[in-house]
Amino acid sequence: MPKNANTGKTLRVTLVKSPIGYTKDQKKTARALGLRRMNQTVEHKDSAALRGMLAKIVHLLRVEE
Repeated sequence: MPKNANTGKTLRVTLVKSPIGYTKDQKKTARALGLRRMNQTVEHKDSAALRGMLAKIVHLLRVEE
């Protein structure tokens, strides 16, 4: 088992601002997170890859632990 495995830690991600008018890569990042429409909330396991995606579009999201 890896040392940095976060057991049971999840993040709730909500799309609070529309990605319309932003770059294609930001729109694709929102879609890759599973966010299809406004005020939709999804839960993801915390990881370095997820944190990088969230940092890219943090201005469009609300993130809760």
